[in-house]
Amino acid sequence: MVQVTAWVRRYPAPAKLNLFLHVVGRRPDGYHLLQTAFRLIDLCDWLRFRPLSDGAIRLARAVPGVAEEENLAVRAARLLQARGAGAGVEIDLEKNIPVGGGLGGGSSDCATTLAALNRLWDLDLPQAELAEIGLALGADVPFFLFGRNAFGEGIGERLTALDLPQAWYVVLVPPVPIATRAIFAAPELTRNSKTIKISGFSAGFGRNDLEPVACRRHPEVAAHLEWLRRFGDARMSGSGACVFAEFVTEREARSVHSKMPADMRGLVVRGLDRQPLTALLDEE
Repeated sequence: MVQVTAWVRRYPAPAKLNLFLHVVGRRPDGYHLLQTAFRLIDLCDWLRFRPLSDGAIRLARAVPGVAEEENLAVRAARLLQARGAGAGVEIDLEKNIPVGGGLGGGSSDCATTLAALNRLWDLDLPQAELAEIGLALGADVPFFLFGRNAFGEGIGERLTALDLPQAWYVVLVPPVPIATRAIFAAPELTRNSKTIKISGFSAGFGRNDLEPVACRRHPEVAAHLEWLRRFGDARMSGSGACVFAEFVTEREARSVHSKMPADMRGLVVRGLDRQPLTALLDEE
């Protein structure tokens, strides 16, 4: 039986960075085959859940730029409800991760909803089944259920644990949301990067194959990358628009952040080793 305190607490949905992202092929169904390194960071959305007796699933407040019917947390709750929950829920979603930024905010919200409601509704579905449900909603969802940093393959769902050194990141947020689908559908996107083995990955490895497409279509992304590259190896995360650079110490990262032009928006974040939601659920 779930304790009452489990319903009143808030649940984290952390963002991620793609330290590299190579497009290595395309499946017959149109999905792209990738290799990437997922890094959790301490920028989080936060979710609270309130039980509803009428069976409805709804948001407590609107998320700007995302229709409620398209919200991945709502869609995840409805799919999970169909597995036998019966009850309804109101989801209060505090958005801190930029929408359309390539930081995985929607997928992370989805994963947190699946994991938290699986516990709150006493469904006891195994992680593999939750990941299967999540994959139907977004290729990054299984990663956020995985629990730690990972080397991702396939469409991003084949995951191998990846040990990464402590690091800090300056993340810049260009003032343009980017639709993932549009970037992957671009005819100029190259889809033939050579595959590597996980042993071939190291800090600074590779590139983001989606970056040239995003920069051509969105000059704001190119401008933010150009500025950040004065201080290190800056890259785009996911399909954009956010760009980042890695630093060994918080002091270095904050020094770069302090030099940021007034017309740019950005933040300093810390790399995580473990998904904070997993630790929270393990405590219950």
